[in-house]
Amino acid sequence: MEFRCRLGTETGEVVEEVFVSESEAQLRQELEAKGMYILSLQRRGGFSVPVLSWERHRRIKTREFLVFNQELATLLKAGLPLVQSLDILRQRVDDPGFKRTLNDVHDRVRAGAALSEAFEAQGEAIPGVYTASLMAGEKSGGLEEVIRRYIDHVKVVSAVKRKTLSALVYPAILLCLALIVVAIIVLRVVPEFEGFYLSFEAELPIMTRLIVAVSAFFRAYFLVVFLGVIGVVGGTWYWFKQSGRATGLDRLILRVPAVGKIAARFATSQLARTLATLLGGGIPLVNAIDVASRSLGNRFFADQLTLVGQRVREGEALASALAERKVFPEVAIKMVEVGESTGSLREMLISVADFFDEEIDTQLGRFVTIIEPALLVVMGVVIAGLLIALYMPLLQMGSVLA
Repeated sequence: MEFRCRLGTETGEVVEEVFVSESEAQLRQELEAKGMYILSLQRRGGFSVPVLSWERHRRIKTREFLVFNQELATLLKAGLPLVQSLDILRQRVDDPGFKRTLNDVHDRVRAGAALSEAFEAQGEAIPGVYTASLMAGEKSGGLEEVIRRYIDHVKVVSAVKRKTLSALVYPAILLCLALIVVAIIVLRVVPEFEGFYLSFEAELPIMTRLIVAVSAFFRAYFLVVFLGVIGVVGGTWYWFKQSGRATGLDRLILRVPAVGKIAARFATSQLARTLATLLGGGIPLVNAIDVASRSLGNRFFADQLTLVGQRVREGEALASALAERKVFPEVAIKMVEVGESTGSLREMLISVADFFDEEIDTQLGRFVTIIEPALLVVMGVVIAGLLIALYMPLLQMGSVLA
């Protein structure tokens, strides 16, 4: 049998290879004996139709899932049995995909499966943090408590995401307006001036000729350029969606000035808060690291965290394993080290998350403060340059006539 493996080396490099083995267990033993860290292992072969599987693995909207869990926690607190609670809630859901998910969960629980198992069977549609929290709640008998803790976790993470997106809205609008104004000048205004200047049969300044040539090119090949841009964007997106390449993109984002710092802080905050939520639910640290690595948005950080999990499983301290990767912020590592030494790791992880949430707020404020005037200046310079190039022949003719 053939298996496609995604492996981490001792040097921190992530590679993908195809291996042939009699069984998955045997292959795992062979790879671990070579010192490889298994990030993912899938058997090759078989036929699947992506269109059919898409609906199954489609992520449920965060808001709908949050409302469902708030209502589920309320019903459980009121003393309603789990099966009856699920039956009530599935009838209140409007989204067809989520309704199918809840119907399947209800049927599985009614047949005797645990709630965590029923949600885990839904695949990528359900966050791994949620199913792990449910499992911990079922073992400890505090299902309603862990659901409320998960709700608090999602609310805080969503609030940080909303802040980040809100801060980027205005710069994005400015950039779009600048592109629209430049497109109107190049495609509509320049041709009018071109016809006017041709009637004089005089040699135009080099700047004006350049603008006229660019305008003529885009007007002649607008459809080709438009389709080409869509093709490049679509091809790039598809290329990065392939297994393993998203990690490279996320690593590249971390190196972008200003943006990289914000992305790193957000990933660290998400990691710390997820670990704190899982540890608070009674999940062992090694298992919590494994779940957190699958829930992180930044795949480069997720792969590094997987390697950290391997080290922790071998008996190394979390802070030491994090420091060894040399990608996690030093402040976070120091705080984790203090938490481990004092036996208050969960509380310290919450402090790490809160600290970096404030850092994100500060960094976003600085970024927006710099980027907004910078965009305005660039937009003004570009538009002014276009107008000067268009009116320069008129100014020259006016000085000659004078």
